[in-house]
Amino acid sequence: MVTKASGAQGSSAGSAQGNAAAVGGAKISSDVPDLSLTQAEHIAARIYGVHGRAVLLTSERDGNFRIEAPDGQAYLLKISNPSDSDELVDLQTACLDHIAAVDAARPVPRVLRTMGGSNRDHVTLTDGRRCAVRLLTYLEGVPAKSTPRSVRQRVQMGAALADLDLALRGFQHPAASHDLHWNVARAHQLAHLVDEIEGDASRKLVRHFMDRFVTAILPHLATMRAQAIHNDFHLYNVLVAADDPCRVTGIIDFGDMIHAPLVGEIATGAAYQMADAADPLAAAADFVGGFHAVLPLLAQEQAIVADLMATRHLITVLITEWRSRRYPENYAYIMRHNPASWDALRLMADLSQENARDRLLAEVRGGDN
Repeated sequence: MVTKASGAQGSSAGSAQGNAAAVGGAKISSDVPDLSLTQAEHIAARIYGVHGRAVLLTSERDGNFRIEAPDGQAYLLKISNPSDSDELVDLQTACLDHIAAVDAARPVPRVLRTMGGSNRDHVTLTDGRRCAVRLLTYLEGVPAKSTPRSVRQRVQMGAALADLDLALRGFQHPAASHDLHWNVARAHQLAHLVDEIEGDASRKLVRHFMDRFVTAILPHLATMRAQAIHNDFHLYNVLVAADDPCRVTGIIDFGDMIHAPLVGEIATGAAYQMADAADPLAAAADFVGGFHAVLPLLAQEQAIVADLMATRHLITVLITEWRSRRYPENYAYIMRHNPASWDALRLMADLSQENARDRLLAEVRGGDN
């Protein structure tokens, strides 16, 4: 019987790396590697010399298992999606190694080496597909999503993301500019999915935001400062202390990392803060203020960050609506952010661009005075 876990690394794509898209194709259609618990245990023992009990973790694209050793130590065994190239897997590993070297205190997973000294190996599935295998440290903490929300938590999360981006500032890798469907800077590449949205009102709503992105935002993105970014800083990917939900203890899921405009990073993180908030834009503003206090937004970034936040919600509904129809067996996981993104789009459609921007930057401008 397969056991599923929904704790720390389990509920956020089931891993410290998360779910990467394929280089050169921005693939959004691929099956999760199918391995049993016994197979996962044998892989960990054979390749890494780690013996323990395997627990399956929830995932959208990868096969992820927590390996619980007899001494109480836990590890994250990741079987990457077969559509992910070795170059993309190595990008994620190199990123985590870079953070460990330049900012060892940053709470991110560490990539462990095989018994042969490599940072990855491979397994072949029963259908003949080949997958990269890695073992990572398993971070302690609970997902921020499962804790009480507060202004202080949002500010601390914004600051934590800024600290991470400072650590990533000098990171370079040949695969970092890969084509990724979750990159808000390339939202126009998903325009073909607009017509697949069901319902005239919903389709009109997403077309409105797609048109706004293409005409008002896309032309400015080439002039924005860019670097390697995490690109998926949502509430399942941030771990906090169980006894202090405002203290960040882990940042996981680097599977969507990419070299892209930094303002897209801020917009993506802020978008996720809107969910379940009494005042969604005020909640996002707390987060942006926390980021800005550590890594200030430039004037040109402030001008478009609200529109890019809406764009993150746009691509969320486009991708999840499409994927949930293709993979109905994983509907609940794929759609976990979908309702909040629809709510955010409807809210922002009723506001002028200037009003939305001013409300999102309330803490930035207040702090600068």
